[in-house]
Amino acid sequence: MGRATYYRSRRPGGVHTQDGGLRQQLRRLALKWPVYGYRRLTHALRRYGFVANHKRVRRLLREERLVHRRRRRFVRTTDSRHGCPIYPNLLPHLRVSGLDQLWIADLTSIRLPRGFGYLAVILDAYSRRCSGWALERSLETGLAVNALRMALNRRRVRPGLGHHSDRGVQYASATYTELLKASGIRLSMSRRGNPSDNAQAESFIKTLTYEEVYLWEYEDLAEARPRSGYFLEDVYNRRRLHSALGYRPPAEFEQSLAEATSA
Repeated sequence: MGRATYYRSRRPGGVHTQDGGLRQQLRRLALKWPVYGYRRLTHALRRYGFVANHKRVRRLLREERLVHRRRRRFVRTTDSRHGCPIYPNLLPHLRVSGLDQLWIADLTSIRLPRGFGYLAVILDAYSRRCSGWALERSLETGLAVNALRMALNRRRVRPGLGHHSDRGVQYASATYTELLKASGIRLSMSRRGNPSDNAQAESFIKTLTYEEVYLWEYEDLAEARPRSGYFLEDVYNRRRLHSALGYRPPAEFEQSLAEATSA
């Protein structure tokens, strides 16, 4: 036993640092979260009382052959060739420091054996929480509107709240923009040909695709809708660890904010 390992084993709960128990828990977590990287798995292990640095976790993942190779499949969902008004990008002038200061909207496709389903989401930029979503067979404006209405029913519209999206027709349509304006929400859109303007939404879509859609490969929309809802509401919002939140789930992060405010 190395000196560092010996001293770690002398700490309270140090028995968890032995490779046997660590490997067993790592296998459980890697199977439960098959596309977690080694850094996120390191923090997940710590939540169960296991002490290990990220280099050791990476080594064990390789030894256990638990490294996941991601597949890539993309379908274009943004149609910016329309005559609707385009709104300026407000992100360079926004400094998000709390909840409900900026909402991020995006759309993605879900491949089905026969055709596609389309998912619209609304995210809080500060907590990363998915506060609104809708899944339909069509990319019509109603899809994005339904996701927005869910977010409006669930969240508090604070003064100055901004809404950022790409330039897609769903978000530029009169129905969608009028709903935002009626709610007192400022509109912001990405610049042409700059997907990095909506990087947070892109990151979320990648997480959803790799950690849910590719793992289940739904048979039809009737199966996709409850599975997607379960992932968004229970897994992503309440259990998945986010590095930007100090490796906490969004719901836990928001709860910590509420407790700090009331203290």
